[in-house]
Amino acid sequence: MALMITEECINCDVCEPVCPNEAIYMGVEIYEIDPDLCTECVGHHDEPQCVEICPVECIPPNPEFPETPEQLLAKYRRLMTQTE
Repeated sequence: MALMITEECINCDVCEPVCPNEAIYMGVEIYEIDPDLCTECVGHHDEPQCVEICPVECIPPNPEFPETPEQLLAKYRRLMTQTE
């Protein structure tokens, strides 16, 4: 499933540059993740890079966007086709 950033975010700016799909952006008050672009780094890395680097552990799965690993891989492939 896509990830989300909770209000515990301290706006440290470390997650945005490590997102291979450019799904992370600055929202009104904290960083946010576009669920249409988030693949949990499937297709790029073994683990979500934003989760790995987050110092306050504020990036859980987004329960509003349940996706299987297969669906995440299909989303990754679709996104890669669009960027070519």
